[in-house]
Amino acid sequence: MHGIFSFAYRNARWLLGGLLLTFFSSFGQTFFISLFSGEIRESFQLSDGEFGAIYMAGTLASAVTLVGLGKTLDRFSISAVSLCVICALALACVGMSIVNSWLLLLFVIYALRLFGQGMMTHTSQTAIGRWYDADRGRAISLTSMGHQIGEALFPSVVLVLLGWYEWRITWRICAVALVVVALPTIVLLMRVEHQPDSDSHQELKNKVPDWTRGQVIRDGVFWVLCLGILAPAFIGTSVFFHQVRIVESKGWSSSVFALSFLVLSMTTVFFTLVAGLLVDRYRARRILPAFLLPLGLACLVLSFGRTPWSIYGFMFLLAISYGFSSAIFGTIWPETYGTGNLGAIRAVAVAAMVFASAIGPGITGWCIDRGIGFDFQLLVMAGYCLFAAMAMVAAVRILDRRQQTGAVKIG
Repeated sequence: MHGIFSFAYRNARWLLGGLLLTFFSSFGQTFFISLFSGEIRESFQLSDGEFGAIYMAGTLASAVTLVGLGKTLDRFSISAVSLCVICALALACVGMSIVNSWLLLLFVIYALRLFGQGMMTHTSQTAIGRWYDADRGRAISLTSMGHQIGEALFPSVVLVLLGWYEWRITWRICAVALVVVALPTIVLLMRVEHQPDSDSHQELKNKVPDWTRGQVIRDGVFWVLCLGILAPAFIGTSVFFHQVRIVESKGWSSSVFALSFLVLSMTTVFFTLVAGLLVDRYRARRILPAFLLPLGLACLVLSFGRTPWSIYGFMFLLAISYGFSSAIFGTIWPETYGTGNLGAIRAVAVAAMVFASAIGPGITGWCIDRGIGFDFQLLVMAGYCLFAAMAMVAAVRILDRRQQTGAVKIG
């Protein structure tokens, strides 16, 4: 761990900028928006399925938009893109505070998901993936901790603010925080771009040709790898989105779920750091097949659990998969497809992740409305994790053969 602290100290400027991007992406993340799900459904008289459908439509639209918008990182500076994205996210927060119809709610959800979950995270990981080579795993793991810090901090903060203010006021406070704190700090930190170590950079460039996005899309391995992206996004988003319904069905207090985010955050931080060290030592694909197994077990724990302790067990196991996925999927794309078109390539991968997070609340909400219990749905999710893990084994074998034959690109 001493090596991580030393590395963080030497690269504090860029790592802090990337961490703040992921931290403030919380305002567009499902766990944050779902904290207001009860108030939103009550304000617009929406059922679980109806709100889930709106959430799904807005998030799907953001995924489609992200494919095109994400490649701007290959054309413009990180600081310029960060400035525009933060301003857009602040406007989306203001929009949530004044929305007065379900149609406008759809547009606001679209903007929050696109600029929060999508572009804020995409900007951070694309910058770090491009700026670091041999230390990419550690850099990604450190900057990804912004997600965990947000998950640990914001649920409690929101509960306090909702006790003081009407829910719309809380969203205005978020907008102010973005403009006053995030905007000047992140732009200042990211204004000077980090230069990769020349020897390390050249060594990896010789091993990994730069694929174009068209070549990547035609590569079957890319879509197999995306199966791994889908599981944590789909399952985590579904559980967070329906947290109020889960608490009610289990007979727990709302504070139980809020406190469980602390377990999620602290455990994810630890395993993110561990995964970063392993990725730098063994490469991302070496640990790829195993990261979904704790997630599958987490689904079983929450499905069969009846005591409040089961949510803590779920969050602990979910955190293991979250921690490894942060490091793996921040590094697997430049490791496999090079850095020349990383913004465009990662945009497709992130869009796939956003797509999974979109269909999660929609499908699970639709099932709840039709009497299919969430406990049963969790069993299906556990089965998917096992299937995806087996697919990852096959993908790793193909990547190993490519490296042995010179990582030849497809036409």
